[in-house]
Amino acid sequence: MLESERSLIRQVEHVHIRCWVCVLSCLLLACLYVGSLYVWRSSLPRDHPSMIKLRCISVLLVSALSPAVVKAWTHWADVRVSASVLELMGVRLEGLIPAATLPLLLTMVFYLGPLVHSAMDNPKGFMGELQSVLDVQSWKLCVGDVMWLRNQVVAPVTEELVFRGAMLPMLVPCTGPTAAIFIAPLFFGVAHFHHIIEQRRLQKDRMSTILQVAGIQFLYTTVFGAYTAFIFMRTGHVVGPVLCHSFCNSQGLPDISSALQHPEKPALLFSYLMGALLFLVLLFPLTDTFFYGAVPACSLAPSPLSVCH
Repeated sequence: MLESERSLIRQVEHVHIRCWVCVLSCLLLACLYVGSLYVWRSSLPRDHPSMIKLRCISVLLVSALSPAVVKAWTHWADVRVSASVLELMGVRLEGLIPAATLPLLLTMVFYLGPLVHSAMDNPKGFMGELQSVLDVQSWKLCVGDVMWLRNQVVAPVTEELVFRGAMLPMLVPCTGPTAAIFIAPLFFGVAHFHHIIEQRRLQKDRMSTILQVAGIQFLYTTVFGAYTAFIFMRTGHVVGPVLCHSFCNSQGLPDISSALQHPEKPALLFSYLMGALLFLVLLFPLTDTFFYGAVPACSLAPSPLSVCH
């Protein structure tokens, strides 16, 4: 009996150590990501083209290092898994096409109201919106804009790779898949508090206003992070979260207050409501593992949970 108790104590201690390693590894990555933004000493604002380029280089380097952090974590936490580090992080070929299309479609369904709103305000209507999306010249201008590249390409790729692709597999063995979906976004949300430093340095607003804006940003980035974490754990791919992140950055937060003042308010509110309802109906069917195959990160779970199936 005494030997069995000792064995149980050793198992508990091992779990505690593993959890500490998981949390500290995630904290290390978050600090590396945010810290890399401030290695360049400059008085320029964050939206200055030169500063954007330097910060993009920083976060791209951190993202490139993230697989090494995950690999080191498997050694420190004594985690054995058959999948490669990149597969754990959602970089894999199986189910790639559904992973690149279905989560994005699901996100667009949620944005049905804003998309209809934008089409109504376009003088050329829905066809005008479609033409602007397919306009090659417009895309060329976007690619040449460093702010667009930061918001639509670099930020989604690096943030999803670090805060979802790297952190979720490290959290799953300790917390399980479902809890990891809600814990990982906290690192993502807190990481955005660094904007307080920027705003305070430029002295654009009072501290109370800066803190209020930071609190709101923490809320919606955490909620959004939980959504993309859910997509990652359901699909086992990072491409879906990246594309959804890019799309949401292009759309911004749904402007319901503007819809309430619109001449076509009933139709707009109906589209907002239908988008939300369809999103809830399609959330699990469009992220079913049938389309994507087995999720490597789920194999790290201490016991199978519903979110992985």
